[in-house]
Amino acid sequence: MGNPFKSLDTNPTGLVRNWLSVTPADGADNVGTDNVAIGLYITVAGDVTFTDVDGLDITVTVPANFILTCSVARVKATGTTATGIFALISA
Repeated sequence: MGNPFKSLDTNPTGLVRNWLSVTPADGADNVGTDNVAIGLYITVAGDVTFTDVDGLDITVTVPANFILTCSVARVKATGTTATGIFALISA
Protein backbone atom coordinates (compact mmCIF):
# COMPACT_ATOMS: atom_id res chain seq x y z
CA MET A 1 0.00 0.00 0.00
CA GLY A 2 1.33 3.43 -0.93
CA ASN A 3 1.26 6.57 1.17
CA PRO A 4 -2.33 7.91 1.00
CA PHE A 5 -1.16 11.34 2.22
CA LYS A 6 1.55 11.86 -0.42
CA SER A 7 -0.58 14.15 -2.61
CA LEU A 8 -1.49 16.49 0.27
CA ASP A 9 0.33 19.80 0.75
CA THR A 10 0.54 19.29 4.50
CA ASN A 11 1.28 16.32 6.73
CA PRO A 12 -1.92 15.39 8.58
CA THR A 13 -0.29 12.40 10.29
CA GLY A 14 2.45 14.16 12.25
CA LEU A 15 4.78 11.26 11.41
CA VAL A 16 8.50 11.86 11.05
CA ARG A 17 10.16 10.17 8.05
CA ASN A 18 13.72 10.98 9.05
CA TRP A 19 15.93 12.85 11.52
CA LEU A 20 18.71 14.83 9.86
CA SER A 21 21.68 16.20 11.76
CA VAL A 22 21.85 19.98 11.36
CA THR A 23 24.95 22.17 11.22
CA PRO A 24 23.75 25.73 11.88
CA ALA A 25 24.47 28.11 8.97
CA ASP A 26 23.39 31.63 8.14
CA GLY A 27 23.68 31.50 4.36
CA ALA A 28 21.90 28.33 3.23
CA ASP A 29 18.92 26.19 4.14
CA ASN A 30 20.22 23.21 6.09
CA VAL A 31 17.39 20.85 6.95
CA GLY A 32 17.81 18.69 3.87
CA THR A 33 17.39 19.37 0.16
CA ASP A 34 13.98 20.93 -0.59
CA ASN A 35 12.75 20.17 2.95
CA VAL A 36 10.99 22.20 5.56
CA ALA A 37 11.31 20.41 8.88
CA ILE A 38 8.20 19.96 11.03
CA GLY A 39 10.33 20.43 14.11
CA LEU A 40 13.73 20.13 15.72
CA TYR A 41 15.13 17.78 18.32
CA ILE A 42 17.78 19.51 20.43
CA THR A 43 20.05 17.39 22.64
CA VAL A 44 22.05 20.16 24.40
CA ALA A 45 20.23 23.15 25.94
CA GLY A 46 20.64 26.69 24.66
CA ASP A 47 19.22 29.20 22.22
CA VAL A 48 18.09 28.14 18.75
CA THR A 49 17.62 30.74 16.02
CA PHE A 50 15.80 29.50 12.96
CA THR A 51 14.03 30.72 9.84
CA ASP A 52 10.49 29.38 9.50
CA VAL A 53 8.58 28.47 6.34
CA ASP A 54 7.36 32.10 6.02
CA GLY A 55 10.89 33.53 6.18
CA LEU A 56 10.63 34.84 9.76
CA ASP A 57 13.65 34.54 12.06
CA ILE A 58 12.76 33.24 15.51
CA THR A 59 14.93 32.63 18.58
CA VAL A 60 13.85 30.33 21.39
CA THR A 61 15.60 29.02 24.48
CA VAL A 62 15.20 25.28 24.90
CA PRO A 63 16.21 22.68 27.50
CA ALA A 64 18.22 19.57 26.68
CA ASN A 65 16.48 16.70 24.87
CA PHE A 66 13.65 18.93 23.69
CA ILE A 67 11.39 18.59 20.65
CA LEU A 68 10.54 21.99 19.21
CA THR A 69 7.43 21.69 17.05
CA CYS A 70 7.58 24.32 14.31
CA SER A 71 8.27 24.77 10.61
CA VAL A 72 11.99 25.20 9.98
CA ALA A 73 13.76 25.99 6.71
CA ARG A 74 17.11 26.96 8.24
CA VAL A 75 18.81 26.74 11.62
CA LYS A 76 21.00 29.82 11.82
CA ALA A 77 24.52 29.93 13.24
CA THR A 78 24.09 33.48 14.54
CA GLY A 79 22.17 33.31 17.79
CA THR A 80 22.27 29.51 18.13
CA THR A 81 24.10 28.21 21.19
CA ALA A 82 22.32 24.86 21.50
CA THR A 83 24.06 21.85 19.96
CA GLY A 84 23.11 18.35 18.91
CA ILE A 85 20.31 19.60 16.65
CA PHE A 86 18.29 17.30 14.41
CA ALA A 87 15.66 18.32 11.84
CA LEU A 88 12.46 16.27 11.93
CA ILE A 89 11.45 15.64 8.32
CA SER A 90 7.79 14.88 7.60
CA ALA A 91 6.60 11.49 6.38
